[in-house]
Amino acid sequence: MSAPATDIKPPAGSGALRHKLPGSVAWHIGSLLILAVILYPVIWVVGGSFKKSGDIVGSLDLFPGDPTIGNYTSLADGIADISISTFFFNSLFLAVGSVIGILVSCSLTAYAFAKIRFTGRNLLFTLMIGTLLLPYHVLLIPQYVLFRNMGMINTYTPLLLGKYLAIEAFFVFLMVQFMRNMPRELDEAARLDGCGHFRIYWSIVLPLSRPALITSAIFTFINSWNDFMGPLIYLNEPDKYTVSLGLKMFVDQEGLANYGGMIAMSLVALLPVLAFFLAFQRYLIDGMATSGLKG
Repeated sequence: MSAPATDIKPPAGSGALRHKLPGSVAWHIGSLLILAVILYPVIWVVGGSFKKSGDIVGSLDLFPGDPTIGNYTSLADGIADISISTFFFNSLFLAVGSVIGILVSCSLTAYAFAKIRFTGRNLLFTLMIGTLLLPYHVLLIPQYVLFRNMGMINTYTPLLLGKYLAIEAFFVFLMVQFMRNMPRELDEAARLDGCGHFRIYWSIVLPLSRPALITSAIFTFINSWNDFMGPLIYLNEPDKYTVSLGLKMFVDQEGLANYGGMIAMSLVALLPVLAFFLAFQRYLIDGMATSGLKG
């Protein structure tokens, strides 16, 4: 007597896998196409830095047919008898000074809003947040007239002074939201031990606010390093120019541009920003994730 036939069932989920496979392949192909579009300018700039200036304007090829490192070696000669290192030093001075100013002034202001109860605190905080709605160009002319009357044109003071006066409302708001989420038991325990506001701020609040501080430092460094409008308005002498203004000097008075040297210098100028970001990127998500939480 023959054995009864048994049905062989396919593994569970194999049918769903077959249905999902085309959609998954299409999704990955679409993602790769979008990635190619995003990376195309980056690849073109890297390839352009090894092209001659004439080939950059006359060709759309990604990679140079006759590669040269002359664009990078020419940077050692400087621009208009000014060393490239001068531009980098000026940008670094402004970026580091801006970071220090933002961390000190904004953290102190944020501590006052988050931890100290005083009359008009909510009104002042609302007015401060309202300054985010003011476009930069609205304040440009009044600030320039003010600094000109004070004799501060062609100095770094107009570019740094505001950083030490906590005028960056976004960073104050970021730190306030972070500090409000700290347990109040820590403040109360410190007060029982006889600590004042400055001791609580320095020994308790600042160490716990490290993600928010580093997030603010990253954005401040990048914004200061890439700033073009501020140095263009307040600086007149080429030896005080930043990297962003140094790039402008590759275009001469006749309108002819050394595109190869300009692209090479722009890539070199990205290295400090990239290094600063990679060094502290792990704190960036922690700082931004807590900025929208209610205290």
